[in-house]
Amino acid sequence: MKRNSARIGAALLAGNLACGVFAAANERHVEAPGGVSPASACLSAAAWTKLDGARPRPAGAAALFADMARRDVVLLGERHDAGDDHRWQVQALAALHAQRPEMVIGFEMFPRRVQPALDRWVAGELTVPQFLEQSEWGKVWTYPAEFYLPLFEFARMNRIPMLALNVDQKLTQAIAAKGWDALAPAEREGVGRAAPPTGAYRDFLREVYRLHLAMPGRDDVGAASHAPGDERAIERSIERGFGHFVESQTTWDRAMAEALARRAVAGADGAKPLLVGIIGSGHLRFGYGVPHQLRDLGVSRIGVLLPVALDADCATIRNGLADAVFALPKQAAAAVEPPRLGVSLTGREGKVSIAEVMADSLAEKSGLRNGDRLLSVAGQPAKNIAQIIAAIRRQPGGTWLPLQVLRGDETLDVVVKFPVRP
Repeated sequence: MKRNSARIGAALLAGNLACGVFAAANERHVEAPGGVSPASACLSAAAWTKLDGARPRPAGAAALFADMARRDVVLLGERHDAGDDHRWQVQALAALHAQRPEMVIGFEMFPRRVQPALDRWVAGELTVPQFLEQSEWGKVWTYPAEFYLPLFEFARMNRIPMLALNVDQKLTQAIAAKGWDALAPAEREGVGRAAPPTGAYRDFLREVYRLHLAMPGRDDVGAASHAPGDERAIERSIERGFGHFVESQTTWDRAMAEALARRAVAGADGAKPLLVGIIGSGHLRFGYGVPHQLRDLGVSRIGVLLPVALDADCATIRNGLADAVFALPKQAAAAVEPPRLGVSLTGREGKVSIAEVMADSLAEKSGLRNGDRLLSVAGQPAKNIAQIIAAIRRQPGGTWLPLQVLRGDETLDVVVKFPVRP
């Protein structure tokens, strides 16, 4: 299973690392491979399971949330592209808020520089379009805003302060390319040096990094370029760039932990707000990322809750993964699924490229290849991943979508023919 988890992590990194979004092995819904015991064999759907002993055990929601409400920080994980994960987060927020109304909600999705927009939103001064524009949603995050709007609305309706946890993508990219020590203190956005990662976290990052480098044409993390399948070149790249990669990821964890820790202090009346973090599960699993950095900052009363899909691997649902997990029940597929091109995308500095073309996909049938840079979609310049995803999802069945791509030094016109929907 380790090999499969790393493969999943690498596939996600292919689409997200270059734009500063670390995605770990459990941040996307994937079908369990042959020979893997699905979570449905060890978890009950629509129920909580505690993971604080030798074996998973059922947990009642009332007792669990009463316990979580006594913590200083509660971290709610997610797979960024899974709608049910975000609906579960709203449910968990409501349960925590009922027990402890004095609350602050921190979001991985926003860099610190857009904090004023979050404040204006909570104060009720912005419409949804104004909020998304002023928070630079299409630039700072590559996932549909509709997944997250119920969370934002919950905060606004209850006047719960929203906290931007992240840093600018350029910081993590610069560290991945040059290392922490190469950056002047003024370039670090006030983030302190991260506590060294645990050995287990470092091992996981090494597998993800190695498989990321093994993808064709990957050289955006400070590693030398190499030919696909050149194992010696890949190993040399790992030795040169892995340390910087670890520094980049742990700095990311540290930044979010510091933002939470700064608010986890008593006010003038001696009361502390409950800090809730909305953060990708890869930063939380087994306490490796943000929880590890929080403990280093002196915050020890931490709760971690994760949603789990029923086709996840039972072997990964074990003691230490989180305090508890909620098994998301399966939902019938929509009668008409949104159109899919079948690619993993990577974006950096306004340039979007295809990291991987899926087998038997529309992209493959249309002649798109790994490494193609998207110049325009439907006649509009291809500026960011979110814009491209939105254009594809709007495409009616039975129509053609023109793309312009740069392949090497050659500009090509590609037409994707979307099949008629049933």
